[in-house]
Amino acid sequence: MSHQETYKNNEEYAQFLENWEKGFYQKYADFLKPDNPGGKVLDVGCGVGQVLERLQESGFEAYGVDVSKPNIERASKICSRAYLYDGKRLPFDKGFFDSAGALNVLEHVEEPELFINELVRVVKSGGKIVLSSPNFFRVIGLRDYHPRMRGLKNKWQNLMRIIQKLNQIRTEPEKVHFDRMEPIVKEPFSPDDDAIVATNPFEMEFFLARAGCKIELSVCTDRYVSKVVDFLLNSGPWHRLMFNAFIVARKI
Repeated sequence: MSHQETYKNNEEYAQFLENWEKGFYQKYADFLKPDNPGGKVLDVGCGVGQVLERLQESGFEAYGVDVSKPNIERASKICSRAYLYDGKRLPFDKGFFDSAGALNVLEHVEEPELFINELVRVVKSGGKIVLSSPNFFRVIGLRDYHPRMRGLKNKWQNLMRIIQKLNQIRTEPEKVHFDRMEPIVKEPFSPDDDAIVATNPFEMEFFLARAGCKIELSVCTDRYVSKVVDFLLNSGPWHRLMFNAFIVARKI
């Protein structure tokens, strides 16, 4: 059974998402809104539909896809355009959407490079892509939730890996791929721990650009914080060394 298939009938996953606090997805939902009133917008990995609900309430034509049947059963009660899909090819035509995004999904997909290409494919030229995932190459941080992020040894190794990645992006871009990880399966179920892709802002920006996008925003805060805190965290290059990768891109 593939990693994504473990989510297909996972009722615990749906129950976990039902307990999300609204503050967790508000920033993502707000940035995902199309520029044009009533525009078409896609949430990939829509969970039980909280983002779809927010988008619909704002007057947009919202669509959602997810690999989990229990998630889609719940999301369909909120939005009639919520669909089960295979986690690979999005079931929409090229340029169908004004904007599309994925929040904390990329780290769980089996072909992350192709996933980004698909996300860009279904957005029209001039449209917006919002991609947000944890930064598994954290160098700065305390109380990090994943073992790869914890401790001075891992943080040093992450820094060395970043240097290697940046050199590869510059000299051998055709060989760039996300690092894979072994999922950590816990009881009770915790979707944050079983990530299989070492997502990070450097490669996320690289693959978005290679797919034909211009990066408009790249920050380490995936939810709203005070303006002062947001400025301190994101006003320098150190934002790529901590927390998350929250990226907004425009399809050229």
